[in-house]
Amino acid sequence: MVLTGVPGTTRGDTVLVLDGDAARPGSAGERTVRVPDHPERPRLSKFHAPEIVFGADSLPEAAHAALRLGARRPFVVTDPGVTEAGWPAELLGHLRAAGLRPQLWNEITQNPKDHEVHAGFARYENSGCDVVIGIGGGSVIDAAKGVALLATNGGTIGDYEGIDRITHPIPPLVMVPSTSGTGADVSQFCIITDTERLTKLTIMGRALVPDVSVIDPRLLVTMPDWLNAATGLDALTHGIEAFVSLAHGPLTDTHALHAVALVHTNLPTTMLRRTDEGPRTAMAQAALEAGLAFTNAILGATHAMSHQVGGMLDLPHGLINGVLLPHVIRFNGAGDPTRFVPIAQAMGLDARPGMPGDEAVDMVAGEVRKLADEVGVPTGLGAIGVREGDVPRLARLTLGDACLTTNPRSASVEQIEDLFRRAL
Repeated sequence: MVLTGVPGTTRGDTVLVLDGDAARPGSAGERTVRVPDHPERPRLSKFHAPEIVFGADSLPEAAHAALRLGARRPFVVTDPGVTEAGWPAELLGHLRAAGLRPQLWNEITQNPKDHEVHAGFARYENSGCDVVIGIGGGSVIDAAKGVALLATNGGTIGDYEGIDRITHPIPPLVMVPSTSGTGADVSQFCIITDTERLTKLTIMGRALVPDVSVIDPRLLVTMPDWLNAATGLDALTHGIEAFVSLAHGPLTDTHALHAVALVHTNLPTTMLRRTDEGPRTAMAQAALEAGLAFTNAILGATHAMSHQVGGMLDLPHGLINGVLLPHVIRFNGAGDPTRFVPIAQAMGLDARPGMPGDEAVDMVAGEVRKLADEVGVPTGLGAIGVREGDVPRLARLTLGDACLTTNPRSASVEQIEDLFRRAL
């Protein structure tokens, strides 16, 4: 899928979106998406992004990037699953060919734990490493960020929960994602499980934006189906929440809508035909653009709630998002539904400019649930282990999550409890 016309558009214009391999007007995949109006004066904003290398066979560029950043003994972070797939071994070969002496650490589990990050930091410190390289999914990349954070700031990872708590520069970061959804390789977020409180720590700060992200779509073909579905729905959630966020802007809007369109068109295909290069590359781009959108516009209630469930049950983050997102869409749409019209258009739904926003809200929520069904996500939190008795605690923890600050509609603890119950 490609998006054309954006650089020259003006407020309210439409742009041509081509699905799949379609590349000419009049083809079967053609549809239009309306660029949202911005009648108000744009807010002053910053747009954070790393250097990005994108494309098949780009993995060797990670070695060149590390060398440029001054590496001599890079610390390579990964996990057992990615190790089994063979990608770290290929990366280590490129690093050694560049004259570097890499150290590998692969003791990371799903939803990285505070004690794992502390163990990784001890290994980093004892081995005299410099540049940190993460190769894997969001868990690996978050753990790599956590190790780098502690390397120069000290303390424990829980000391940095919240926004801009990092005071000292961290070692250079090079990230190589092996999934198509988390956006951690371009974001200013680091999400770590607090094993004492059974919740997730949300750490945010400009220092956590990697120096270089190397995105090689080849790495995506080794994802198991459940991870492909979970990370794809995570990217969709990033795009939707960034677009309606209180901190959205013209730059994030374009990336957010394009990510939504890419996921909607290509995720089902990647579930059926794992090795098809076109859809895989499109999903890699979707993850990238969604990541660029949410790291600058931040997120909303879906993520704030999902972090609590994931911390309690140690389940895939994107799977929980897929259950929660339709309910949060309807909740936010009851406050201001207008921004869901462009989202409906990006998903290829029958949404016309000027249509009532509440119709678009229903369309989008229904389509998200349909996509979740298609890729095998349960219909309720109860099916994955959440019980009625968990709801009050989950709601209280949600109110303290940084992602809730940019949700477009404010929420009380009672309203969050109601959302959890609706999602059961």
